[in-house]
Amino acid sequence: MGCFYSKKSRRKLDEKEDNTTPTTTTVAGDTPNTVPLGNDITEEPPKQYSWDKREKVDPKDYMLSGLKDATAGRLPGKLNGQQFVIQDCENCNIFVLDHSATITIDDCVNCRIVLGPVKGSVFFRDCKDIKCVVACQQFRTRDCKKMEVFLCCATQPIIESSTGMKFGCFQYYYPELAFHFKDAGLSIFNNNWSNIHDFTPVSGETNWSLLPESTVVLEHVPAPDPESEFKSVRIAADAARSIVPLTKGGRRKDSEESCLFVFFSGDYMTANARKLIDEVVQKGLVLIQTKEVSMRPEDVKRVFQRNAEDLVDCTSKGPVIALELSGDGVVDACKNIANEVFSGTKVFVSENKNTSSRDVDNFFNFADMQMGL
Repeated sequence: MGCFYSKKSRRKLDEKEDNTTPTTTTVAGDTPNTVPLGNDITEEPPKQYSWDKREKVDPKDYMLSGLKDATAGRLPGKLNGQQFVIQDCENCNIFVLDHSATITIDDCVNCRIVLGPVKGSVFFRDCKDIKCVVACQQFRTRDCKKMEVFLCCATQPIIESSTGMKFGCFQYYYPELAFHFKDAGLSIFNNNWSNIHDFTPVSGETNWSLLPESTVVLEHVPAPDPESEFKSVRIAADAARSIVPLTKGGRRKDSEESCLFVFFSGDYMTANARKLIDEVVQKGLVLIQTKEVSMRPEDVKRVFQRNAEDLVDCTSKGPVIALELSGDGVVDACKNIANEVFSGTKVFVSENKNTSSRDVDNFFNFADMQMGL
């Protein structure tokens, strides 16, 4: 900020200045600065602005670089939504157990990596032989080889100039993880882990595939060494403990019969959805995919059609959680569960197996368009 004087004002000021007379100059909006007798000069302290009071950030606190044969990362509460960089690491176990804004991973080889929820994008570049657990809004790789990714991604994952890519559903737990999902603005029900887009496909070649359903996460991405600083964090990676529901992915349907089950906004919506999953799994049925999304009245009419009139008010209270369930007899099983377990809760369940596939397509096609897939 500069102060400007006219030539005339400057001359008058010069004429008045001497060693015996105090001089006060005031600029609009500033505190007067006083020059007292003699050569000793006393001034008011400079103004303090909000950016002057911010805690100084050391970039090294938000970066892992050049590590080899090491266990490193960040404990819960260390990032608190900042961006993070991992680069030039070899044969390392890396645990970023906090939520962050974005994460980039460059030029890493033979590493096991766990990333807590990322509000924006996770971008792997020029990496090789990586096994990782990732939860994020956007996932992308470029020029990578041989990666195994246990993924929760709100949008469609993208690979580019990458080969030997294998994907599985996110299965992980540590005590703060549910709070970190919320802080990152991610829903545990929005997971497109199996819907991969290959930006640079090669005719006759397959650059990516799905990991076997029997894959055990901790056999690929081990828990922290008991001697590391992460030993106090209680980590689990089985489906029963995972924050994100284990979904089978649309490419793996064993039955032609599906059912749409929708919960509407309320205090127990998430808990009810988890309860339903437990119930259907016990009956040998399969969870294919889930979505949490908001709906406008016109969306309700298009998706639920003749049932829309009873559901418009329900969708005005907040987002809905929808689940696609599959297996022989799934529609009748879900209707029985709705009556016996959720009798006091407003839900939508496909009426019969002849219309259930249409219900599933109507809802998830809408949800995919709503989320920009």
